[in-house]
Amino acid sequence: MRLSRALAALLCLTALGCAKKSDPTPAVQPSGSSARKSSIAPPTAPPVPRQGMVFIPSGALVVGTPPDVYPRLADEEVPGEQVIVGGFYIDVFPYPNEEGAIPLTNVTHEDARKLCAERSKRLCGELEWERACKGPDQRIYEYADRYRADACGTGTAPLLRPSGLRVGCRSDFGVRDLHGIAFEWTASPFRRGTTGELIAVRGGNGTFGELSGRCANAVGRPADGAAASIGFRCCAGPGTAPEVELTIRHPRKLEARERLDPVLVPELLKALPDEARVALLRHGAIEPDREWSWWPAGNDELVILSVCAGTGRRALCGVLVARVVLGKPNALSWADGGTWQPMLHAENDPRDIWLLGGDDPGAFRRRMTYQWGRVNVGKRERRPVNLKEERGAPRRGK
Repeated sequence: MRLSRALAALLCLTALGCAKKSDPTPAVQPSGSSARKSSIAPPTAPPVPRQGMVFIPSGALVVGTPPDVYPRLADEEVPGEQVIVGGFYIDVFPYPNEEGAIPLTNVTHEDARKLCAERSKRLCGELEWERACKGPDQRIYEYADRYRADACGTGTAPLLRPSGLRVGCRSDFGVRDLHGIAFEWTASPFRRGTTGELIAVRGGNGTFGELSGRCANAVGRPADGAAASIGFRCCAGPGTAPEVELTIRHPRKLEARERLDPVLVPELLKALPDEARVALLRHGAIEPDREWSWWPAGNDELVILSVCAGTGRRALCGVLVARVVLGKPNALSWADGGTWQPMLHAENDPRDIWLLGGDDPGAFRRRMTYQWGRVNVGKRERRPVNLKEERGAPRRGK
């Protein structure tokens, strides 16, 4: 199965295919002489316990990260689409699945598959792994929605330590050490606009723990790439969860729009941060000036609107950066551009652009940096700006 931005927001995928629409007839009929018998089925028998494994019941998984949740890697993650993952078993700990044991690493993907098979198990699909991590409440991290480095010991380079040391590093399903130790091979190919034969690897650790410690985080590795930082854990059951295939769109990194969007611009003005709105209104009526499309990363288009209020030395200008989701803009940042009409200059790295502005002392610039879905605005830099750039940012009202 494929998951892409072109899919509908709600997918109905199970091991047996899409579920039928619910019967509008009530499950329990009214009492009386003409009442039907109850249609409630007898309770489903609980799954047979398997030593050292947790059973994850069939249920919904919100795959990847929604566009309004941070941090997020838009070019590697599905934008929060919902699927149904069938029930399966998963080991509590990484292989050899023993509390206190050092997880086995330096194995290829095929080595891991064979070792699971020797125990009458298999490698987990990457969406099975993600469901086991997110739990029934779709958590961002296995332990909560807010990052805590101490929970799983994340925020460092991958390292090996005995399983079970971090008691709080567990999902609501009871699966442990999904992060903080080694990465884990899955049974799934890594298809995020890639053409090579990569395998999806989950879990692990990294310097930016807030990013790498998320249940949605995934990386692609060659199947024969045995490494000290990659281990695995085993699953059991039918193994028919859908697979991820993400098409990557990455047009020009920064492009001025020919004209202001008459529908979107009023919504963008409503999205101005209160502090910026108050400051602008002190100088006069807020007037939109120009509009840009910015693609700092694949599958993440941002809109930039420049606005000014007042004229001459009493003017105030700046730019609003927003992400539009279902027609509604979410403000990401506001950058004050002084009294000059703002201009933008792209860097070689699409994640960086410069705001070119100015005031009485002269021209300045501010770096705007995209990081995992957020946009950070730097301080004013009073360094020389070339004449071509300076002429492109005239004083307001001149």
